[in-house]
Amino acid sequence: MKMASVVKEMVTVVMKVLCLLLILSAINASTSAAKGQEPEYNPKQWCVVDDQQTDDVLQKALDWACGPGHADCMAIQPKMPCYLPNTVKDHASFAFNSYWQKYKKQGATCDFHAAALLTETDPSHGSCKFEFNP
Repeated sequence: MKMASVVKEMVTVVMKVLCLLLILSAINASTSAAKGQEPEYNPKQWCVVDDQQTDDVLQKALDWACGPGHADCMAIQPKMPCYLPNTVKDHASFAFNSYWQKYKKQGATCDFHAAALLTETDPSHGSCKFEFNP
């Protein structure tokens, strides 16, 4: 009989702990909602050129990304996998994405003075693979 009361007491304690955890979880969820926070959703995204921009604007942004921006632009050099098609648009998309994937967790944006935008469509083509970092 004594064993049954001990088990009953343990079940009661476990139930109280579970209820407390449930209440704390609900409080946390309502606090996040009150702050306007959405549950995290991180779709696969790549940073590519905005097709409405001129080649001059894209070239300036490309030069920055591959220079002071420290994007990895090796793949868009001659005889490398992303050199072709050899257009400012294609090279800029690769460089913009390289920069953004590298620095997005530190707060970098995909903007390049309105020359770029985010897409959920993988821009990789043939042997040219655009990086994606979750």
